[in-house]
Amino acid sequence: MADNRTRLLSLFRQRAFSFGKFTLASGKESSYYVNSKKALFNSEALALLADALWEKTKDLDIQAAGGLEVGAIPMAVALAQRYHLEGRALEGFFVRKQVKDHGSKDRIEGVVPPGSRVAVLDDVLTTGGSVQQAITELEKIGARVAAVICIVDRLEGACELLSPRYNYLPIFTIRDFGIER
Repeated sequence: MADNRTRLLSLFRQRAFSFGKFTLASGKESSYYVNSKKALFNSEALALLADALWEKTKDLDIQAAGGLEVGAIPMAVALAQRYHLEGRALEGFFVRKQVKDHGSKDRIEGVVPPGSRVAVLDDVLTTGGSVQQAITELEKIGARVAAVICIVDRLEGACELLSPRYNYLPIFTIRDFGIER
């Protein structure tokens, strides 16, 4: 797994990082931006991510995994497929940022029965505010958060917000990419 993690880190460094002046979802300004979609839609990176997510979740006794659209969608699909390859069932889901004005009008898309133990996924966390939206919606329907997992923790408050209440399991921190906070 160490070689896979190193390769995943390399792919994210090459494909997902941009440097310049950016405004983040948190409203903060940053000299770098992590656009995980540039890595997540690559077949090798997605397979390696599935491995990393499997390692983080295989002992958690979860029934579902997902998070806020858009970043969590490929993560949930990759993990659900990996669970299937391991002979285990897992439901994938995503939480809409806003309810659509047609159809079922559900914020949570997928099957997450009340009482389900879930892993909440997100690609990049700064303050943790976005992932907290997903957690709130899941807790409203009676899901129990077994873990919160992100690909990259920017080390700007997410850990402090989440770890007192949840099992917080980042795959990488920004320091893994040679950026100091």
